[in-house]
Amino acid sequence: MDHERAHADYYATEPKATEWLLKLEKFDGPILEPACGEGHISDVLIRGGHSVTSRDLIDRGYGEVADFLSIDNQEWNGNIVTNPPYAYAQEFVEKALSIVPDGKKVCMFLKLTFLEGKGRKHLFRTQPPSRVWVSCSRLLCAMNGKFDEISGSATAYGWFVWEKGYKGETIIKWFN
Repeated sequence: MDHERAHADYYATEPKATEWLLKLEKFDGPILEPACGEGHISDVLIRGGHSVTSRDLIDRGYGEVADFLSIDNQEWNGNIVTNPPYAYAQEFVEKALSIVPDGKKVCMFLKLTFLEGKGRKHLFRTQPPSRVWVSCSRLLCAMNGKFDEISGSATAYGWFVWEKGYKGETIIKWFN
């Protein structure tokens, strides 16, 4: 099926997804949201009592304009929570894990198909997520942030949680 892709691969995350994440995971320290869009994830994290730095490659009127994948982006002394542009999801994971200190979390809201692929096999073997939280109901990601133009989704998502330095097996759990 041919369909138009969102400008700059922008698919806003339904706030309910982040509300669930806050029920499932605890965060110690500041949080970076490097693909903040219009703030759908950041706003929920802030309401949850977290200190959040919001950035995006594109100025959508929320947060700072910054390129997360830039060579200049060398360190973040906290956690990272985002729904990355899917075309760059693996690069976002790898970059996030390279700039956070040991013990901090990298949480990515991703399609479950991220588990597939020979290209990601090395990532999962060398830096396995500690947990993958599979959504039992279809959470929404709205093309270009237009939630009023969608009624449902055929795409399955989950929260992929890495803890920098984790070397065990990945645990898969279900929520909602």
